[in-house]
Parts: sequence; C-alpha cells; structure tokens
Amino acid sequence: MQGTEKEKYNMDNMKYFLFVLIINLVECQKMNDEKNAFHVEICAPANKYRIEFVSDHIKTLEGTPAGLPYGGTSGTWGNSGKGWTEQYGTPIGADITYYSKYEDTFYRLNVDFPIDKIKDYMERAYPRWDDQYEETKEYKKLGRGYEAGNSEPKKSYDSFSTLVFGFAPRGMVVVWLRYNYFQQIELGRFQAQVIQDDKDLEKVMFSKTISVTRKEIRQTRLIPDASPLQWDNYRIRYNWHPLVTSENSHFEVMEIMNKYYNGEQENMLRPWVSNPPIRERAIPQELYVFWQTGKEDSERLQANIFFNWEEVNEAFKKAGNTIDMQIKISQDNKEVWVFLNNQPLKTDSIRIFGWTNSMLKGNWFKDLK
Repeated sequence: MQGTEKEKYNMDNMKYFLFVLIINLVECQKMNDEKNAFHVEICAPANKYRIEFVSDHIKTLEGTPAGLPYGGTSGTWGNSGKGWTEQYGTPIGADITYYSKYEDTFYRLNVDFPIDKIKDYMERAYPRWDDQYEETKEYKKLGRGYEAGNSEPKKSYDSFSTLVFGFAPRGMVVVWLRYNYFQQIELGRFQAQVIQDDKDLEKVMFSKTISVTRKEIRQTRLIPDASPLQWDNYRIRYNWHPLVTSENSHFEVMEIMNKYYNGEQENMLRPWVSNPPIRERAIPQELYVFWQTGKEDSERLQANIFFNWEEVNEAFKKAGNTIDMQIKISQDNKEVWVFLNNQPLKTDSIRIFGWTNSMLKGNWFKDLK
C-alpha cells in the first residue's frame, strides 16, 4: 500500500472510530438523561393563594439546567394537578423569585436542599403493589430511573419521579418528593425572603404577566390576614400507626393508602401492613383500607375514611406519646369503626365499597392464581 493510500486508509478508520465514539456518547447521554429525568409541580393551598413567577432555577448536582412549569400555581396542597416537560439531573436546591398578588409582595427563595438526604432518597424506590417474586419491602435501594409497569410485573417499585413545590402565605415553601401515585414524602419546609426594592421586578411582572395595575391589585386582590399557620400546623407529627382488625377468621388486610394533611402520602403493603411500624406521621386526611375475607368479589372490600384535622389533632394531643389508630371491621364487612388507643375517634365519614376482579390492583394479582 502506497504512503498516501495508507494515510487515507488510516484517516478513514479514524473518522469511523470517531463517528462510532460520538454515537456511543450520545446514546450514553440519552440513557443518562432518561435515568435522571424528573417532573416538577407548583401548587398553593387554594386558588386565592395563587402566585406568579418572575424567574426560576432548580439547582442540580450535575449542573444541568432545570426549572419550573410555565404559569402560576394550581391544584391543592401537595398536588398541582398539572404535568410539564421533563427536567434532568439531581435537584439539590432552588433559586426562585415570585410575586404573591394576595400580599402584593415579591419573594426570593434561594435554598440548598440537605444533600445527604437528597442522595439517600434518590437511591430509593417505593412499591406501588406487591412484589410477585419476593417479599415486598417498604422500599429498595434501586437507584434512579426504576419504574414499575404492567408489562413487567416484577417491577413493583418506582424511583423518584416528581419534585413538588408548595407556596403558602408569607414566604412559606414546602418541597415534597413523589415516587408514584401513592408515595409522597416531605423534603422540608423553607422560607423565602421579602424583596424590599422591587421596582425593577414590578416593571417586568406588570408589563408581561399581569394585566391589571399594581394599584388595582392593592385595592381588590389583597388578603390582609393571610397566614401560613394552618399549613405549618398540618406539619405537626405524632408517633402512631394504623392497625386494622376484624373478628372474621378469614380476614386479611391487604393495603392501606394514607393521604396526610401535610401533603404527604404513604402506601402500606403486605406483609408490614398488618402491623405498620410506629413512626412520626402527620394527621391523616383520607385513609383507604383494602381487605378480603375470601376469594369472592363480595368478600373483597375497601373502606374510605375521611378525617377532620382539628378534631383528630386534638384527639392525638390527648392520646399520649405512642398511638394506635385502631380500625375495626365488623364480621359481616358492613361496618367500620375507628378508635385512638381504644377511645372512639370521630370521623367525617366512612364509605365502604366492593371490588370486582377487573378492578383489582396489581397487589392482588397473585391471589387470583
């Protein structure tokens, strides 16, 4: 092979090698992005507490740019009810400037999340239904990007999927980590600071986002007594667990889904659902109990229990340092009673529903074999 031909051959090989390397790097980056993808939600306690954003930046461990959805807050406390484009990276903080119309105040939230806590929670995956192949764990260290799916029943667990911001009055901001439909954990409560010199921000906000004048805001939109106290109180925790029992000899509790007033959600599955660990938990807002007393549809039931925060919080205060919430089901499955350390606990309402095979969740699949 002549010198020039050899050089051309080597050059072509080098170009091919570089092409393959670039393709591999792109694919690796794509896989890494998919693994580290997450959604962001922004919520407030109610529509009257809606806020608008001037600028936003979610800090990530990798330095990947990430931010909030477009528009203002929506939904309820802990859930905006809206999705948005995936962001990428490991969220470790936020720098957000926003305007609270009902207070006529600009705030800046510039915080760093507790890094060790973040790294721990990023490794966790929580179950959405029973594992069909081994004992279901409260969570597993499976890392990011792990998602349960009906096509792969073995994948019962979901890793971190959504970062949720909740904006309450006077600069109170709560951040939650969501793993699936049934598991949401409070990361922390943070405090935004009032921006005193806001003339430049006013020009930006009222020229691009808000159609009325600031004077009109002050005359018609203000809520003078707006306070974060209610949502701060929702964060009060007690050492307790729910215990579900029945006099029916065939009774088996299968799942408890707990929605708390502080915006958290917890999914309890077998085997630990029969005696969940006592730990600090907020006051329950809604508690869903699933059980069976046989294999027939009529023997598979669900009770939806709704609580009033003031009444239940007062009862928890008086109950002591360690609390059993006892949920007792009648032998014929027609009645449900709730007690706190053997004292009757008032509920807002209790509704009992039956289930058919077609309605059963994944955690009951193995019982149908």
